[in-house]
Amino acid sequence: MRTTKKYTIANPDQFKEKLLSWSIQFDDVTWLDSNQYKQQYSSYDAVLAVDAFTCLQTDYQNAFEQFKEYQTLTNDWVFGYLTYDLKNDVEQLKSSNFDGLEFPDLYFFQPKKIFLLKGNILELQYLKMEDDAMDLDIETITNFPISTPKAKTQEPVKIQLKIQKEEYFNKLNTMLAHIHRGDIYEANFCQEFYAKNTTINPLETYNKLNAISKAPFATFFKSNNRYLLSASPERYIKKQGVKVITQPIKGTAKREKDLVLDNLLINNLVSDEKERSENVMIVDLVRNDLSQTATKGSVKVEELCKVYTFNQVHQMISTVTSTINQNTHPIDVIKTTFPMGSMTGAPKISAMKIIENLEETKRGLYSGAVGYIAPNGDFDFNVVIRSILYNQEKKYVSYSVGGAITAKSNPLSEYEECLLKAKAMRTVLEN
Repeated sequence: MRTTKKYTIANPDQFKEKLLSWSIQFDDVTWLDSNQYKQQYSSYDAVLAVDAFTCLQTDYQNAFEQFKEYQTLTNDWVFGYLTYDLKNDVEQLKSSNFDGLEFPDLYFFQPKKIFLLKGNILELQYLKMEDDAMDLDIETITNFPISTPKAKTQEPVKIQLKIQKEEYFNKLNTMLAHIHRGDIYEANFCQEFYAKNTTINPLETYNKLNAISKAPFATFFKSNNRYLLSASPERYIKKQGVKVITQPIKGTAKREKDLVLDNLLINNLVSDEKERSENVMIVDLVRNDLSQTATKGSVKVEELCKVYTFNQVHQMISTVTSTINQNTHPIDVIKTTFPMGSMTGAPKISAMKIIENLEETKRGLYSGAVGYIAPNGDFDFNVVIRSILYNQEKKYVSYSVGGAITAKSNPLSEYEECLLKAKAMRTVLEN
């Protein structure tokens, strides 16, 4: 049984900073922050789950069935991640590329302590603990020192490319040949930037990344010596009662400080035929995925190719929803839509096979998802993009970026888009 208690927080922004700093003492941490970004489907401003009571860690084999059993048996909050390579459980696929990070394919934990912040109201849900444990933690967090280092605490990271520029062009031309031959219509092709024998301060790095991005699906995730530091702007999927919401991103434009130029870039993105076609193709794919669990005729496109503005970029986002039966298991909704269409391509299976052959790195948690499932079966997951991954034990730092390749793609433009998406991560690590 969980004990629940609510508190009124005088300064939510400052409290959030202290709360995250306090959480680092635990081996298992999931921090989800909306950065107060205005969005239609939002349950909380920030969520923290720490200190595993039980957990599930597995490779891709029979992963979704194990996850389903674990979630059903706990009948409680569970927090964790799904890596992209769980595709191998859903379809007859494989992942044989280089893996420098070595994250388990699936990891979820049942936290002892949960903090749910909405406005200035903080709700605590503790597992098998008394009220005084909550009061004591709140007092400790309120008085927790905020780390504000005046000098750099880590050396600049020397980033290397897994795929050199000329090789990237060759691979894209191969991808385009597949498209022109009719094997696929679109595929999300990704490349890794990495550093070996490197040590970083995960919390400091996350705070820097979050400060310049202020993304609506920001995540700090820790599982022992493995870290995810994410400034994701994208929701993968959310379940709210019998309603399911997914919001794929396809279409990117840079920001300009000059307001007139910035608005011009928005208008150019809206009218860009290639970017719009990318988005529409993935919307069709997502509609098909949702239909596998939806009640008849309930799949709807609420927003098509709407431009949202973030600190670093403008993004074209569509919102697709469906209605499911009351008795549909939440894991079935996730399994039938995973991996998310925005990170694969169309047709989905063919695209994933071609991606595997052309990419040099196992994606792992990149282009996977982090989130939670509540006791009532509701859930919310992001898409792991614009993220830094770190294996502290192996001293391996990595971030990957990608873009949708269609028949109208220009290799140089696609390469420049990748560099634009990588800018925030590179800035944080190299400066």
